[in-house]
Amino acid sequence: MKRIAVFASGSGTDFQSIIDANEKNKFCEISCLIASKQGIGAIERAQKHGISTGVFAKSDYPDLETLYNQLTYFLNINRVDYIVLAGWLKIIPDSFIKSFENKIINIHPSLIPSFCGSGYYGLKVHGAVLEYGAKVTGCTVHFVNEIPDGGAIIAQRAVEVKSGDTAESLQQRVLSVEHELLPYCVRKLCEGKIIKNGREVTII
Repeated sequence: MKRIAVFASGSGTDFQSIIDANEKNKFCEISCLIASKQGIGAIERAQKHGISTGVFAKSDYPDLETLYNQLTYFLNINRVDYIVLAGWLKIIPDSFIKSFENKIINIHPSLIPSFCGSGYYGLKVHGAVLEYGAKVTGCTVHFVNEIPDGGAIIAQRAVEVKSGDTAESLQQRVLSVEHELLPYCVRKLCEGKIIKNGREVTII
């Protein structure tokens, strides 16, 4: 059974969706949570479910390369097969991505290539959707490469933008879809049912 590490920087609701799905019908070993700082909600969720946590705060290291070198060592020691970014807000250097090429996936709260890339995260994404006047948004699970939100798309789900939506209300509806799509993609990845050929991704 494949072992995954989940990276989170906030409350960890996407992380929780993976935990819940895996407890219902086990498809992976959640080896560890990687947190970007102490005191975030994701750590409490990991503790509640007996999942070990590694905290890799930028302030504890002289630079990002050193941080990610130590993180690479930690992941290798824990025999991690795949990395799932679930609300990870820290910049990832190219060297780390190359070390885990085609083994890192991310969930983004829009339909890539719209409202994505540098600076688009959290409520900022949903605010931009509303400001633009888009009628449909959603979420995307994709492989991670050296371009922010630029990796090959694995799966997407659409969400209607409703009249009177706020960034907060839209975020909640998108999150509910994220909590279905992310565990599905993690399951398929761990079962070897995601086939990547360049930018073409097939789910078996």
